[in-house]
Amino acid sequence: MEHSRFVHLHCHTQYSLLDGANKIETLLERIKQLKQPAVAMTDHGNMFGAIEFYREAMRHGVKPIIGCEIYVAPASRFERKGVDKGNKEYNHHLILLAMNLEGYRNLCKLVTAGYMEGFYYRPRIDKELLKEHNRGLIALSACLQGEVASALSAGQVGKATAAAESYAAIFGDRYYLEIQDNKLPQQEKVNPMILELSKDLSIPVVATNDCHYGEREDSEAHDVLLCVQTGKTVQDENRLKMETNELFVKSA
Repeated sequence: MEHSRFVHLHCHTQYSLLDGANKIETLLERIKQLKQPAVAMTDHGNMFGAIEFYREAMRHGVKPIIGCEIYVAPASRFERKGVDKGNKEYNHHLILLAMNLEGYRNLCKLVTAGYMEGFYYRPRIDKELLKEHNRGLIALSACLQGEVASALSAGQVGKATAAAESYAAIFGDRYYLEIQDNKLPQQEKVNPMILELSKDLSIPVVATNDCHYGEREDSEAHDVLLCVQTGKTVQDENRLKMETNELFVKSA
């Protein structure tokens, strides 16, 4: 059977608690429908669904790529200081994908350390841990909450460059810059800047979609899920709401 040449490397399932509206089984059915040979599971800060994902993917004839969208502390994972003024959160997002068994084991170590050592609102790790446990892992720069994209969004090109160089120093040719066609205004601003950074630093680019639900019409269900997460109603105008309905599992 002829396969699609595109693979989703940034996908959230129901284990991205109160954020992911993709059930593992329906995600894999969608991937199979699109004739995509593989898919990555990259839930926020955890690997709760890793075993279920692996077993179901094998049953569906889809290659499972086990990963995680981890939280990286601005400095040491042991620090509990306030938000970095150059970014919107206490932490930066980073996608990690296991290439092999060694990578899976290192990913388990990193996620565990995030809960046991770095937890501060979120399970956080730091670059010191990444230096120790990066073998067998591929890193992607993540979404607008990634260290590179958030700095570019704030107009801090020098800071974004330094961040990209720091990850490239850790992961070598296993580090990629992410671009996304999700129609978010800030993403459309940042994408050409990421491409320029890729050219300047010779860091390759990968296209992802930060999938949170299966098909476009599922964006409404995802919106309700965010309301549950934040204790709001859909009628509340002053609430967390995604400014796009493009975060679905696309054909390419």
